[in-house]
Amino acid sequence: MSMRLNGLIRKEFIQIIRDPSSIAIAFLMPLVLLMLFGYGVSLDSEHIPLGIVTESNSADASDFTASFHASRYFKTSHFSDTRGAVDAMMSGSISAVIVLRQDFSKQLRQPGGSPVQLLLNGVDENTARIISGYVDGSLQSWLEHASAARGLPLELPVKVEQRIWFNSELRSRNFLVPGLIAVIMTLIGALLTALVMAREWERGTMEALLVTPLSMSEVILGKLIPYFLLGMGGLALSVAMALWLFHVPLRGSLWVLFACSALFLITALGMGLLISSVAKNQFIAGQVAIIGTFLPAFILSGFIFDIDSMPGIVRLITHVIAARYYVAILQTVFLVGDEWSVILPNAGALVLLAAVFLGLTWKNTRKRLE
Repeated sequence: MSMRLNGLIRKEFIQIIRDPSSIAIAFLMPLVLLMLFGYGVSLDSEHIPLGIVTESNSADASDFTASFHASRYFKTSHFSDTRGAVDAMMSGSISAVIVLRQDFSKQLRQPGGSPVQLLLNGVDENTARIISGYVDGSLQSWLEHASAARGLPLELPVKVEQRIWFNSELRSRNFLVPGLIAVIMTLIGALLTALVMAREWERGTMEALLVTPLSMSEVILGKLIPYFLLGMGGLALSVAMALWLFHVPLRGSLWVLFACSALFLITALGMGLLISSVAKNQFIAGQVAIIGTFLPAFILSGFIFDIDSMPGIVRLITHVIAARYYVAILQTVFLVGDEWSVILPNAGALVLLAAVFLGLTWKNTRKRLE
């Protein structure tokens, strides 16, 4: 059995070398996706176009607007009246408008204070909320600065002291790149094996394997081991780019990262083998692999969209998505550390899913041509 399995594994490696598409999926695709998402996609809102309307040229109004000029979150434009600023927001030139009235300085020294009007473009509600938070933060900073300049304490009923844990730089890249590794490993594991097994059926080489003394367990292992090693190579490339190119911190252990990644890769390979045992055509197998593995990993894993914000039925569906557990492990190991209360339950779920997919593959794969 050992000699037969070694021969089959050697045959698969020769096939991988002869077929550049397998190497491209394992190494070129992670490179392209990481470069695209690492540099082209950002959840950080910076240089937001902001319109400022000041109906008076007082020193207080100038000091107030200066706090927005100095902020990296805003790119300010001045307007002489509110109508012009609103028209600019209607045309999409700016995303928000701040209006300071004529009596801003006078009202500022009254007991009730001076009102500041903020107009937001709510088409993108998430960006609108972010802008509102940025404006509140700039206003708070200006009030503290103005009070200190007058030698007076800023009297607020509640003073918030913020502490940002795990991603103190607030870089969305630190959040996106680990999650993207899960998507890459899903594509490498599921797409590669689904296409390879389907290609065997299309070319007629599977029939040649079926008439050999090889058992189906040996056939499955012979397909699993080479692409497992290929996938781990793709993982090493992805982790190296995350650490040294995108400077994502790794606060956990490297061995924990690779051990959990091996569990997920076995699960993804099981999904690919299961797809190929049902769809014996490369086109169909590729479509099923993308729709059944890549899209759920992208949308329902927590990679970008928060699972807790999804409807109840969708949250229930995410429990059968292997990438959900892997994304949680990756983000924990990279940004938090070896937090076993998170790692162990998610790793256990991956073991269970791997057993299910490989068991279904073994059950559906028999030494028969039909």
